[in-house]
Amino acid sequence: MKSSIDNYVVNKVKEKRLEKKLSQAELAYELNVSVGFIGKVESANYPSHYNIKHLNELAKILDCSPQDFLPKKPLA
Repeated sequence: MKSSIDNYVVNKVKEKRLEKKLSQAELAYELNVSVGFIGKVESANYPSHYNIKHLNELAKILDCSPQDFLPKKPLA
């Protein structure tokens, strides 16, 4: 399953995606991945998660900094 940092990042990306009113399909198209991948990443039932390259591309798509997806301090 996903680690606490993976869950944090996924939730931040999802929050930004929803703020921009993008569907999973639209985000998948922009990120050049399958809709299924986004669904698996956003689901707690799959171990799929974003990597550093994804975070950089997501920041471009969602018009923010890659740092916006990370916590200010280490997670316990």
